[in-house]
Amino acid sequence: MQSAFILIVIAVYFGVLMLVSWLTSRKGSGNDTFFRANKSSKWYVVAVAMVGTSISGVTFVSVPGMVRNLDMTYMQMVFGFFLGYMVIAYVLLPLYYRLNLTTIYGYLDQRYGPRSYKTGAWFFLISKIVGAAARLYLVAFILQTLVFDAWGVPFVVTVTGIILVIWLYSHKSGIKTIIWTDWLQTILFIAALILIVWQVALRLDLGFGGMVQTIVASPHSRIFVFDDWASTQNFFKQFFSGMFITIVMTGLDQDQMQKNLTIRTLKDAQKNVVSYGMAFAPINFLFLCLGVLLIVFAEQHGILLPEVSDNILPVIASGYLGQAVLGIFIVGIVAAAFSSADSALTALTTSFCVDILDMKPISQTKEQEQRDIRTRRMVHVGISGVFVLIILLIEAIGSDSIITAIYKLASYTYGPLLGLYFFGLYSKVKPTDKWVPYVAFAAPVLCFVIEAAILQLFAYRVGYELLLLNGLLTGLGLWAVSGVKSEKLKVKN
Repeated sequence: MQSAFILIVIAVYFGVLMLVSWLTSRKGSGNDTFFRANKSSKWYVVAVAMVGTSISGVTFVSVPGMVRNLDMTYMQMVFGFFLGYMVIAYVLLPLYYRLNLTTIYGYLDQRYGPRSYKTGAWFFLISKIVGAAARLYLVAFILQTLVFDAWGVPFVVTVTGIILVIWLYSHKSGIKTIIWTDWLQTILFIAALILIVWQVALRLDLGFGGMVQTIVASPHSRIFVFDDWASTQNFFKQFFSGMFITIVMTGLDQDQMQKNLTIRTLKDAQKNVVSYGMAFAPINFLFLCLGVLLIVFAEQHGILLPEVSDNILPVIASGYLGQAVLGIFIVGIVAAAFSSADSALTALTTSFCVDILDMKPISQTKEQEQRDIRTRRMVHVGISGVFVLIILLIEAIGSDSIITAIYKLASYTYGPLLGLYFFGLYSKVKPTDKWVPYVAFAAPVLCFVIEAAILQLFAYRVGYELLLLNGLLTGLGLWAVSGVKSEKLKVKN
């Protein structure tokens, strides 16, 4: 009965997304529409959509679960997010708009050369497809547990079905459709979050004031850690890691920036970034408050919490809060997951077509346009298939906290992008283009060796500051290869 109810909720939800897709694709499905939404998006619509892109289904279940082991210290990183958004709005966006870029990695071509350009694009492609698959895996696992295991449906079929749904509503108009579906999904998952908090408070017999008092009185309400420098939760580590993670995972990420680049003017794009940047603190704080309330609820009702923190909200929502809350929960996580995954799939297709295949948004002839559209659609299908394979690999490996694993991965894969962009922006030196790929690859490898050595020698576990070390090593490497001029660069200069 429960599995049938969830399936009906998902089917209705999918029908709404297909309606939005049909409405947005009626006036065109060419590459300029798919890649840039014809540069006609409204900044306030994009601002809402961006919240959904950035807060995935992983956030929906992982952040409340974090509270058990880490209290509310995640807010330290969230405070750093806002400063990162200011850097994006007033340092990176002016650069992207001045160069009139379709993908942000075109900057690397103009600053360093074609090999650097391809290197940056490949780092994004690898980073994003693994990170997005990890986010989607968690939702697929929850749906498998709550619905499809009861019917004997294999996990591979569940994953393939989810990817197929996303492909169906995004393959025609790409980013133009995604902006509106993500706008809708953002509103739905925020509404779901508020409703779940309200329902848990009702079952604890708490009004608003009582809820606040309960959260404040909880030992898990701790936010700041100033006294333990060795802890990965130290305020300064968390704050500055949050700032730089936002810069690389949003400002240097085609997935996050593609929506911004569909806005016609720089001023409106900056309004968009500042607006959704301000939204993250209250939303994440509410997720953490939900985590505290779930722990209190479990203690009062004698509920044994699952060992895996990511499972706390799904277990309580599905087993102890009733059908209505379960339906709200399913809508919330599906909305959050789809708004993240559909955007990633579109951005990966865009980057591969534009950065790797050198495809132009607007073709010179109608025949060329038709060939490019066919190629784009094949790439879209291919990347969808890779998504399925990576999710199945993650299922085989497993992880306690997916969000922690994603940030750890970002420290390795986005570090070279951080170094490439900031070295390009804040130095006048021009590295030899042919050596840049080797530098970008060597930096994360060296980081891995350094991290292992520090743990072995000093019993110190490196946290998200690894991202800064990675970017620094990349910058030093670029400086080291700046003295040798290749023949190609001599001719170009």
